[in-house]
Amino acid sequence: MALRRHAALLSLAVVLLFAGLAAASPTSQNTGDTVIFWGRNKDEGSLREACDTGLYTTVIISFLSAFGYKPGYYKVDISGHPVSAVGPDIKYCQSKGILILLAIGGQGGEYSLPTPQAAVELNDHLWYSYLGGHRNGVYRPFGDAIVNGIDFFIDQGGRENYNKLAKLLYAHNKDYRGTVGVMLTATTRCEYPDHRLDEALATGLFHRIHVKKFSDGRCPASSWIQSFQKWAKMYPQSRVLVGVVASREVDREAYISPEDLKKLMQYVFSKLPNFGGVMVWDRFYDEKTGFTGRLRASR
Repeated sequence: MALRRHAALLSLAVVLLFAGLAAASPTSQNTGDTVIFWGRNKDEGSLREACDTGLYTTVIISFLSAFGYKPGYYKVDISGHPVSAVGPDIKYCQSKGILILLAIGGQGGEYSLPTPQAAVELNDHLWYSYLGGHRNGVYRPFGDAIVNGIDFFIDQGGRENYNKLAKLLYAHNKDYRGTVGVMLTATTRCEYPDHRLDEALATGLFHRIHVKKFSDGRCPASSWIQSFQKWAKMYPQSRVLVGVVASREVDREAYISPEDLKKLMQYVFSKLPNFGGVMVWDRFYDEKTGFTGRLRASR
């Protein structure tokens, strides 16, 4: 009963919104990037296969799920995918113009940044193990492949020292001329503000913010549109993307159909000057439901 009531509220909100905009014309503005999270299910296919779909402009490898608790202890969890295959796939995807990021944190894991020194050590690990740095004797899980940036997906613990990490990572861009060597993005909760990331976002160094419309009971159907608009207003220097699930199996209450999402993007979100597109969780469910394909087809 509660789920049906939630779905009805969302449908009603969409209907009322479109009724209020009946006199408006759909924008011709580009509907932005399409970002997908990869690495949460071995049955989702390889990174290369995700890139070959032609559906995504950015793929985020998830997650570097352990850092900060024990000095020198870091762990990449990509759900049983062979790590040795990821490096060549990163290069392949980048050759097709697709950005590849690495997400730190995740929905559960062993991570925190308890001290400023922990932030320094994580910066060094990311720079020398995944980004453009090189240091003899440092193991690079993806070989000589270089990811395009880091996504802050901080879903547990405190806010301490993520601002310092952001500054350290962004500082590497001084070594690149005419391009961004280290892109910073953040995946936040729906409700503004996200107290785990607010100090990091206050640095103004994040290129994109993915605002999740899922896994957050504090963002009901009646208010999530306004919440997203507030995120866009508060961070005008960042591109702000709406984050959705590809299937009801992930979060039934948060699910919105690609057809309804397309309408919201066309009539509401794309009118925001810093609207950046859509982030879809995740590749396994997107392949299963064809969510992103349906979204593109309806554009």
